[in-house]
Amino acid sequence: MPNAHYVLFFVDSPRRSAAFYRDLLGLEPVEEQATFAMFVLESGLRLGLWSRHTAEPLPGAAPGGAELGIEVADAPSVDKLYVEWSVKDIRVLQKPVDLDFGRTFVILDPDGHRLRVFAAA
Repeated sequence: MPNAHYVLFFVDSPRRSAAFYRDLLGLEPVEEQATFAMFVLESGLRLGLWSRHTAEPLPGAAPGGAELGIEVADAPSVDKLYVEWSVKDIRVLQKPVDLDFGRTFVILDPDGHRLRVFAAA
């Protein structure tokens, strides 16, 4: 059976988005060009950032219709990461809160893609 291990976000400027994710995640992209950048996360998941202006076929969906989930060990880790990230230039969609599945917060990348940090209850 095929194995899903890659997420692709269509972005306005891959270089701007790569700078955002470099700062946020503390990782260097494994590939960075004018129209595409890619990160390999610790989990092995690959995060691609492709120019919405050059992608083929052109994307039709707007950012924010899905989320990239980032799981951390526990509720205090959610709060700690929120404090660390809140001093960066990020847009917060949801401050830390306890929901039925656990502690969580949501931020937006420069293009409006949702990043949900959570610790399962």
